[in-house]
Amino acid sequence: MPRIRFVRVYKYDIPMEPFTISLGTIHAAHNILIEIGLDNGLSGWGEGSPFPMLVGETQNTGYTLARDFATLWLGKNPLEHERRMQELNRYMAFHPTLKSAFDMALYDLRAQMAGLPLYQYLGGTGRVMLTDETIGLSTPENMVKKALQLQGKNAPAIKVKLGTNVADDTKRIRMIREAIGPETPLRVDANQGWDVVSAVAILQNIAPYYVEYCEEPVPRWNNTGLKAVCDASPIPIMADESVFDHHDAQRITAMGACDYINIKLAKSGGLWIADKINGIAEAAGIRCMMGSMCESRLGLTASAHFAAARTNIFYCDLDMVFTMKADPVEGGMVYKGHEIHLPETPGLGATVDPRFLKDLEFYEVA
Repeated sequence: MPRIRFVRVYKYDIPMEPFTISLGTIHAAHNILIEIGLDNGLSGWGEGSPFPMLVGETQNTGYTLARDFATLWLGKNPLEHERRMQELNRYMAFHPTLKSAFDMALYDLRAQMAGLPLYQYLGGTGRVMLTDETIGLSTPENMVKKALQLQGKNAPAIKVKLGTNVADDTKRIRMIREAIGPETPLRVDANQGWDVVSAVAILQNIAPYYVEYCEEPVPRWNNTGLKAVCDASPIPIMADESVFDHHDAQRITAMGACDYINIKLAKSGGLWIADKINGIAEAAGIRCMMGSMCESRLGLTASAHFAAARTNIFYCDLDMVFTMKADPVEGGMVYKGHEIHLPETPGLGATVDPRFLKDLEFYEVA
């Protein structure tokens, strides 16, 4: 049996164009990169993208805790995936983003040992997927300008960040739709920015402007409020921050509080839990979207492999790499316009350029 020989932990920083949502502005991706090396010479890679205002983690908290996680796994069998993840969960509650990086590296290793691309290892096909592209929160005029740019790039759908107030958010959607015309679908995301009354008012106001769905209209803890919005809204509601794991998914679907669920590896703790969320949603007749935080193409490649392997994942929102000023990933998924094409090499099929790695702060546990 293979054994884990070392774990390397990197502070993985990538500059970005500033990107604003209702909860704050992101200026750079401060991620965690994990390399798990085996005694048979294979290495698996995982990336976690902590989004402090959403998941309660930072790069520094992950960088510190990763040493303990790595120590727990040294000398153990990477094929015992559930046992390995349960060890992390028993040792430390929450911290889904860091756990997702360790989980991703295990999946990379398992698929490599099977000699299969990850999507095939998961039982899927290499279907081509389309991602939307997102407009960050700004003035209506700036958002219209960005929408026209995305329309010029033939974006199959435009996701619009909202979450301020009834008048301004209604104006944003009205002006964008008037500028781009009726053809391109719009999707909106309030990132928990509204109360129930405001959410219902805004959704009723923007319903005539062809909006496919609205993500997370109210604070994530307000499940009864989410159901109230879902019941009253003329636009389908997608749960995002209110569904971190499969327990959340079971509760939300049983309540009838959403029409879709957004799955993110950094939010759920990795593919292991993401698969449980998708299974619960599918059993409830609810389609899912594959979303992302601020991962590089390495983490996004894992998300795309998972999405390709699960036909219940109907939408993809894997576009944050378009805002990044550097791409240090070797291999990985390829964008052809907004089409996502997966690598056919075993595992993730993605690593990070060694020249980029040498300048990163890191440590090794062996």
